[in-house]
Amino acid sequence: MLTALAAFMMLPAVAQSDTETGLWTSAEVQKKLSKQWNIAAEAEYRLREDFGATDRWTIAASATYKPLKWLKIDAGYKFMRVLNDDETSWKDNGVDPNKWTPAWWCTKHRLFASVTGQWRTGRFDLSLRERWQYTYRPETTVDRYDIDDDEWEEKTKDGKAQHVLRSRLQAEYDIPKCKIDPYASIELYNAKGGLQKIRYTAGADWKLTKQHVVSAFYRYLDSHDDDPNMHIIGLGYKYKF
Repeated sequence: MLTALAAFMMLPAVAQSDTETGLWTSAEVQKKLSKQWNIAAEAEYRLREDFGATDRWTIAASATYKPLKWLKIDAGYKFMRVLNDDETSWKDNGVDPNKWTPAWWCTKHRLFASVTGQWRTGRFDLSLRERWQYTYRPETTVDRYDIDDDEWEEKTKDGKAQHVLRSRLQAEYDIPKCKIDPYASIELYNAKGGLQKIRYTAGADWKLTKQHVVSAFYRYLDSHDDDPNMHIIGLGYKYKF
C-alpha cells in the first residue's frame, strides 16, 4: 500500500513523445445470487495507435464472494484475441531488412484471482485490491516474408506464459443526492523482472437506474517495458439483475 501511495507522486506531468491514444469499451452483465455471491460476464473491445488499429477483444466470466462487509474475493477467466504489431528482422549490418512478419492475431487465455479490502470514511470509499493473473499464449504459426528469397514462409511462435501481480489503490466519493460516483485509482503491475507499468485512472459511474450503469474514465498508462505509454478513453455499460 505504501508503494502505491508513493507511486501517486510519480504521475508524469508531460506525456512522452512515444505516447499513443486508445479507446477501451466494455459491456457487462451481473447476476446477484445472494448477499454474498454474484456472477458476471463481460465483453471488451480495445483500439490503439490513436484509434487507428485494433488492440484486442475479450470475453470473460467471473464470480465474486463477499464473506465480510469489508472483504471481497473474486476469480475468473478471460478469452483474448490480440493483434500483434508487424515485425522486421535485420541482417548483420543492421541496415538491410532480412525478414518481415505482418501484423498477426493470437489467442491468449487468462486466469485471475483477487482479494479486495474496503474501508469507508465519511463519504469516501477506499479500497486496496491485490490481483494475481496468469496469461498463456499457445504456440501459433504466422506467415513471414523472406526478402532475399522473395517468398513467403511459415514461422512458429513458441507458447508463452506470464504471471503478474496487480496492486490497485482506489478512492470513490459518494456525492449527496447524486447518481454519479467519481473515483480515482492507481494500479501497479509487477512481473518477473520488476515493475512493468503503472495505470493512473480518473472516472465516474452513472447509475441510471438500479439495473443500468454507464461509466467513463480517462487513464494514463505509464509503461516500463517495450510498450508505448498511452492516453486511454474508456466507456462502459453494466446491467445488474
